[in-house]
Amino acid sequence: MKINFVSLALIMTSHIAIGQTHTAQIEQITVTASGNERALSQLSSNLSIINEDEIAVIAPQHINQTLVRVPGTWISRGNGQEHLTAIRSPVLTGAGGCGAFFMAQDGISLRAPGFCNTNQLFDANTEQAERIEVLRGPASTLYGSNAVHGVVNIITPNAFEQNKAALGMSVGPNDYVSSNFTLGSVNKTQAFMIYGNGAHDGGYKDDSGFEQQKINAIHQYQGNNWSIKSVVSATNLNQQTAGFIKGDEAYKDPVLKTQNPNPEAFRDSQTFRAYSDLRLQSNDHTQYRLTPYVRWTDMAFLQHYLPWQSLEENSQQGAGIKASIEKQIDHVTWMVGLDVDMTEGRLTETQANDFSAAIPAGQHYDYTVDAIVYSPYSNVHWTINDDFSLTAGIRYDATRLDYNNHLSAGSACESSVDNCRFTRPDDTKVKYNEWSYQLGANYAFADSQLLYAQFSNGYRAPQATELFRLQAGQSLADLAPEQLNAVELGYRGQWSNVFYDLTAFSMQKDHFIFQDTNKHNISDGKTSHHGLEFLLNFQLANNFYVKLNGTIANHTYDAELTLSRANINGNEIDTAPQHMGSAQLGWENDQGKLVELEWIHLGNYYLNPENSAEYAGHNLLNFRVKLELDNHWSVGARLLNIMDEDYAERADYSFGSYRYFVGEPRSLFLSARYTF
Repeated sequence: MKINFVSLALIMTSHIAIGQTHTAQIEQITVTASGNERALSQLSSNLSIINEDEIAVIAPQHINQTLVRVPGTWISRGNGQEHLTAIRSPVLTGAGGCGAFFMAQDGISLRAPGFCNTNQLFDANTEQAERIEVLRGPASTLYGSNAVHGVVNIITPNAFEQNKAALGMSVGPNDYVSSNFTLGSVNKTQAFMIYGNGAHDGGYKDDSGFEQQKINAIHQYQGNNWSIKSVVSATNLNQQTAGFIKGDEAYKDPVLKTQNPNPEAFRDSQTFRAYSDLRLQSNDHTQYRLTPYVRWTDMAFLQHYLPWQSLEENSQQGAGIKASIEKQIDHVTWMVGLDVDMTEGRLTETQANDFSAAIPAGQHYDYTVDAIVYSPYSNVHWTINDDFSLTAGIRYDATRLDYNNHLSAGSACESSVDNCRFTRPDDTKVKYNEWSYQLGANYAFADSQLLYAQFSNGYRAPQATELFRLQAGQSLADLAPEQLNAVELGYRGQWSNVFYDLTAFSMQKDHFIFQDTNKHNISDGKTSHHGLEFLLNFQLANNFYVKLNGTIANHTYDAELTLSRANINGNEIDTAPQHMGSAQLGWENDQGKLVELEWIHLGNYYLNPENSAEYAGHNLLNFRVKLELDNHWSVGARLLNIMDEDYAERADYSFGSYRYFVGEPRSLFLSARYTF
């Protein structure tokens, strides 16, 4: 692929003074990259933050509209609330591709280890988060399995800062209506808040749309030494899913782009989480922390992307605890902890009608997996002097999976069928024992001018679906955990009203798990990932600001994998744009008036391992305005895809055909909010 003129212009402008409305960003408090509260200036790794004010301006209908402002990150939008993720990676698909990302709320994984879901970000109330923190690259020493290519951590609000009530509503095309509310109460030692939102979308495509509800409740206690934050979260999604449209550049066809080839497709999902974060500050140098939690999910959906359209139902229920002690001794801060997660997961797959003798009607799979993960870890932060600090971390993960098949073992077809698509393994137990580690350094060579460097290791154990949902006669998936070794070097700083963060990275992945051309799950793949990411924010004169982020990266196959009949060693990985980014030019004053123009760029990318099919990429323009009319009322408008560009949210090539999720045309959304 070649870098086009638009992306070259984006790179060339990266040296100018560019920034945002908030100064002193380098001292903002974060938690995701260190496991505890620490200023951005103290980190030895990258970290990007989208705060609640920016989320309110975006007023997203989908999570990809928010995370497009994070370098190296692309949340590929499917239909409705569905999505796939890329963080310093291609868009990863397949049974366990989602296992490369750790998606969390307040540091607690949205799904249990080994039971990821590609769409799991719709399990969290990202629309009303205090902030969303994104860590790019491996972070397994802090989060264990799945923190391979990146971490997305949704931070819930501080109830002590929410002593108000508010109601909001938005309307848009295709009968889109959403509403949200916040209620809060605060006294000297306790605070309570409840907040939530709901949305109805009639769908741009035929026979599509969704209903979604999210609600959170928070209680906080703050004493002399104790602090407790308890959170309850629940979500519900009922979606009529529109499938891919097919044909080369079908997304440009005015007739095809609104059609739904799969009007029978749907997705229903419900989740519940509850946890308490208990902290005891026994003295100025020692903090004890304990976080017990429970987690429950239930989902059913039609696999419309497969020609035989089987029904999958999956669920999980479990509990866990995170315990740690952090102690400061002179210039060394040391943390030691233990994470334990216990989960029972279940999956069934059923097909209503015979597709062929090898793909018959009936139950293909019905199994449960009891999983337990023990993870002791330790992290050290050593402040050598005012300018130089070192970090180190190590973690050991012991994963145990107990698989129980509830159907007959072996082929799901009649005995006379030799090439049955579906294979059910015998009951078995699987275990993995893995180490991960991290070394980092942070050097301030001038006031608020920082160099940071990190060597880190990430891993993920195979997901349950990769191990036990086998095909084409494979009776045992002898899979090794994926391993990713990464080096990054960054330059972060703030000068006057300018904030900048530039990061170069190089990553090598071993034991890449994939399904080969024989439909067998194997783990002998290798891939490499190299790139440059930048974030530049600047407050201009007269209340103007500019924000710019971008990524130039190369993701390639590093071995002669059997993903294809052809030799693909050295080819670019499919659905891995070499360049992408966004820019926002805005004006905001102290009276709450804001106007913003946004440009989104997604580069071209290949659609298959052979690199013979390609999507050309796209550029979009959006416009947003927000007005605070008085102390109670605020209104806003968002005009998305101003130029009415024909584009694909996601392009794909499978089963011998180009396939697309179509981007929506020019759309106007209006909103109002009342605070009392």
